[in-house]
Amino acid sequence: MNFDLFRETEGASPHAETQESQRAPAAARRKTGKAESPGQLVAIYADESCLGNGREGSNPGGAGGVVELMDPKTGKITRFDYWVSEPGTTNNRMALRSVIEAFGELAKRDRPFRVVFTSDSKYIVEGMRSWVASWIARGWKRKGGPIENLALWQRAVAAVSPFEVQWNWVRGHNGQPQNEYANHLATRAAAEQSCSEGLVKSEFDEWMAAQGKKISGFRETAPFPDERTFKPSPRVWTI
Repeated sequence: MNFDLFRETEGASPHAETQESQRAPAAARRKTGKAESPGQLVAIYADESCLGNGREGSNPGGAGGVVELMDPKTGKITRFDYWVSEPGTTNNRMALRSVIEAFGELAKRDRPFRVVFTSDSKYIVEGMRSWVASWIARGWKRKGGPIENLALWQRAVAAVSPFEVQWNWVRGHNGQPQNEYANHLATRAAAEQSCSEGLVKSEFDEWMAAQGKKISGFRETAPFPDERTFKPSPRVWTI
């Protein structure tokens, strides 16, 4: 698989940080006196599925997403897919897996990224925008009792922490193509109990062409995020 678009693009601001400094907290980076590269902009659309969520017994689930990058020279969008599954799980667990897997793959590229992460899970979006800050301030506790899926939340925060992230919520099953495609990846993974084993070439275009008029109310594919309007949430380690 060719990941050329994940490398530093010509004309972009170079960075000389080591792998360790890229993954270190912001406070530690500031001590080095090195300026942080703004990083390449990436858009991720993720979704989750649990077949029989809430029912007694073992309910299979899946999580998946599509990762988009834009070539600054041509404006061409390149996409990659990922998906994972679990034999017995919940929607919320798989929503967290959608985050952990996506940012785990970005971390393998060993460079900074700015990420616009879009999900129809308010559990994820509100959690990352606000809940996590108060949990960390209380020593990973919340006022109302134990944190559901604590270990997964901690893994998700650790995976996200090296990056600047803007968390966007989109209404699910409302015709937003990238969200609908992420749902397709997640539900297929849940049904097949399959895993992509990392990022793979996306089949988004083929899937869109195959939809035809099967899904009414489909909107236009969301444009790639504008760097000028990128507004990351506070990094959890600075809260």
